Amino acid sequence: MSALDQVEPIEQASIDELRALQLARLKEAMHYSYERVAHYRQKFDAAGVHPGDLKDFSDLPRFPFTSKDDLRQNYPFGMLAVPMDEVVRIHASSGTTGKPTVVGYTRGDIDTWSQLMARSIRAAGGRARDKIHVAYGYGLFTGGLGAHYGGEYLGAAVIPVSGGFTERQVQLINDFQPDIIMVTPSYMLAIADEFERQGLDARQCSLRIGIFGAEPWTDAMRVEIEGRLGLSALDIYGLSEVMGPGVAQECAETKDGLTVWEDHFYPEIIDPQTGQPLRDGEAGELVITTLTKQAMPVIRYRTRDLTRLLPGTARRMRRMERIRGRSDDMLIIRGVNVFPSQIEAVLAQEKRLAPHYVLELRRPDRLDELDVVVETRTNAGGQLAAAELTELERHAEHLIKAYVGVTTRVRVVEPGTIERSQGKAKRVIDLRAKK
Repeated sequence: MSALDQVEPIEQASIDELRALQLARLKEAMHYSYERVAHYRQKFDAAGVHPGDLKDFSDLPRFPFTSKDDLRQNYPFGMLAVPMDEVVRIHASSGTTGKPTVVGYTRGDIDTWSQLMARSIRAAGGRARDKIHVAYGYGLFTGGLGAHYGGEYLGAAVIPVSGGFTERQVQLINDFQPDIIMVTPSYMLAIADEFERQGLDARQCSLRIGIFGAEPWTDAMRVEIEGRLGLSALDIYGLSEVMGPGVAQECAETKDGLTVWEDHFYPEIIDPQTGQPLRDGEAGELVITTLTKQAMPVIRYRTRDLTRLLPGTARRMRRMERIRGRSDDMLIIRGVNVFPSQIEAVLAQEKRLAPHYVLELRRPDRLDELDVVVETRTNAGGQLAAAELTELERHAEHLIKAYVGVTTRVRVVEPGTIERSQGKAKRVIDLRAKK
């Protein structure tokens, strides 16, 4: 067995050893950020705090949050803590809701990221002998290159396919016989559909492990993917503003939430409305402080991802529950809070419906209304008769009302109607501005 296949000593350290390392690194990160980044110096001074005030973890809530707006206001390179000649990589978000958020990396940052991605792949069951099919997008998006460098660090053979060209994805899986695929869960379903379109049994392919991230997904989708492809589906978590994928990883031996790599990231949970800290086990918004980032440290970054922290199982580091949704993705329909993942979980209860759907938000009058557009399965017996189609739509509306508490209009459409995403799935289409 390769030495890189072995669990790292820090993953087996005692809680006391881990907390001592975290606190030392947290103090260092506070001083480093204050001294090198004008934004943090100004924010700390305005809040009346100094890095020296942090004596223990309980002092952290005294320090101000960092938000995506802070990163955009300092676009493009105002948050860097090192001169540009020390930066070896730049990534950025898509910027669909404003300026992109830009992240820089030193050579040390790339090495740390690669190590953590290798640790994540290993925790999912990957080994140096494996071949890894990377179908995350390459480029400014962190997914493709993060997975790529992590696989190479582990010693695996990386197949850098990137996203798109779904027919070719299937061909290369059949020809190259990879053991692991890394991709968004929604695009994995599109690949599964393409296997079926070509008359191939995806369960007979070589894939043993799927490592899925970049978007929230449900346990129902896990069951769907594992059933259709005959692999073990595991969750990975990260975000570009913090590092990229590899902040937390679900472990193969437990599959009970994502182990946060706490030697490099300090997680908190806060109430998304008040910003007040919550105890482990309470659900709220995830906040992350980087402990070892060189080019662009982030202090108390509000991820907007909703989850909770739990005790460690496969590792002593704490776990985070699967992301429930994002606080900024929440829809309020006639006073009811709705997350796309809730709708997805309900639709999965009806076996005639496929896991391909979009939510259309409308305002025909003064109140918002929600349409749910969902496909039937290809094995549902062809095109449904009008009466059966109507019955299925009313049944889905009833399930959503019963389990989510919101009234919707469901439109069931034929297989292949909804556009497939090659990256993160776009679940909500806001049509209110077109009124």
